[in-house]
Order: sequence, then structure tokens, then C-alpha cells
Amino acid sequence: MSPRQVVTGRALTGSVVVLPAILGVLLAGGLFNGVHLAAWQWAVVTLTLWLGSLPFTLLGIGNGYRLTAQTTGVANIACNLGLAVLGGLWFPVSLFPDWLRSLSAYTPTNRFAEIGVSVTAGHAPGTTALAVIVAWAALFGTYAAVSYRRSARTV
Repeated sequence: MSPRQVVTGRALTGSVVVLPAILGVLLAGGLFNGVHLAAWQWAVVTLTLWLGSLPFTLLGIGNGYRLTAQTTGVANIACNLGLAVLGGLWFPVSLFPDWLRSLSAYTPTNRFAEIGVSVTAGHAPGTTALAVIVAWAALFGTYAAVSYRRSARTV
């Protein structure tokens, strides 16, 4: 199998594993936190968040092929934590200095959040948000494929 096929298969498997977590968060929002959306919004936000999680799945796959079993989990947590902070998920982006605010707009976490917010507000996600997510998915997919090739040579 080619590296692209292996990474695609792993990404599909990883995406299946992510879906229950997304559904659990949305279910908690609807049942316990008073989130009220139209049926189409629930469906679209589920689909967009599921597809938007692809870059993070690919990053984890790349780290898994590149790093040892002991360091992969730590690296994935560090990467996702760093992206969450830079993307404005922990602190409002408005508190960032101008240069960091500009950088934040190009992180997958910032645009991932934007996609969810826009759908729940009844708007289609912006093309820039989708383009940034696709670009990060391509970058992390390439990282995963290169890491797979490298790991195959060391076995």
C-alpha cells in the first residue's frame, strides 16, 4: 500500500473514533446546557465539526509514525494544547497582541471554532475558514505520509 492509502485509511478510522466525542458534547449542550438549534443546524454542526477535526487526526497520525510510543501521547497533547491557546480557545483573541491575533487567524483551532459558531448562528462557514482547515489538513496529511515513509525505513 502507498503511504497515501495507509494515511487515508488511518484518518478514516480516526475520524470514526472522533464522532462519538463530538456527538457527546453536542448532546450535553442540548440536554443539560439549554442549547437550542433547529434540526438542520444540529446535523450541519455535527458534520462540519466532524470534518473539521480531520487536521488534528492527521497530526496525531503523523506524530504516531514519527515518534516513539512513549512520546506520541505527550507530543499530541502539547501540539493540541498549543494550537488551542494560539487559536483563541482558552483566551479571547481580542486579548492577544496584534501580531498574535494575526497569527491566530491562520490556526486550525481558530477556524475550527469559527466553523462551529457560524453554523450555530445560522450562517454558512466562511470560505477562508474552510480554506485554512483544508490547508492544515493537507499539511498534516503530508506530514503523516512522510512520517509513515520514514517509519517504514527504520523497521
